[in-house]
Amino acid sequence: MPLIIAIDGPSGSGKSSTSRGVAERLGLRYVDTGAMYRAMTWWMLDHEVDVDDPEAVADECSRPQIRLEIDPREPRIVVDGRDVSHAIRQDDVASSVSKVAAVPEVRARLVREQRQIVSRCLADDIGVVMEGRDIGTVVLPDADLKIYLTADAEARAERRAREQQDGDPTYDVASAAANLADRDRRDSTRTVSPLQAASDAWHVDGTHLSLDEVIDAVIGYLPPGQR
Repeated sequence: MPLIIAIDGPSGSGKSSTSRGVAERLGLRYVDTGAMYRAMTWWMLDHEVDVDDPEAVADECSRPQIRLEIDPREPRIVVDGRDVSHAIRQDDVASSVSKVAAVPEVRARLVREQRQIVSRCLADDIGVVMEGRDIGTVVLPDADLKIYLTADAEARAERRAREQQDGDPTYDVASAAANLADRDRRDSTRTVSPLQAASDAWHVDGTHLSLDEVIDAVIGYLPPGQR
């Protein structure tokens, strides 16, 4: 069977870069589930749905057509035919995504679609690296390899600030740290699929590692014949 890898961890831990790198090295597809939740959030904001009202979000969450392109060399997210790969990284989406992601109806829909993506890949005899917050615990509990990737709070805040400064030069490490702390609290305490490490996940701390070293560490947990 093709290889299925689940990579979970908090915001700013380097999940996306690591997952893409692992997928490229191993010739696998790459699924960014966080982009799907951000895309749903972007749609809610664009359609003026009150993201502080879980019932309103639940009522509308079946409407947007979300398509994820899973080539790790050119990942994109398209909503209703519009490429929103850049738009979903803006601060208004980042500050609201935890609220939308906590709505059970949203999670039920997107988890179903995430599993369908994997099923299609397996039917094509291609493996997948899927990253998020509940992949090893909920979405793909039978994944061949589960990784919980983290880094210390300062390193995560510095990484997120660098990412955001392209669009907002006033965005600094202090702002990033405050936003990440709030996101961590919401993600880890929500009722449905909270952020947590699977009991059989390998823990990787990327605080003092380069991206290549983190990728090496993840691949190193695979049996020699699968690397």
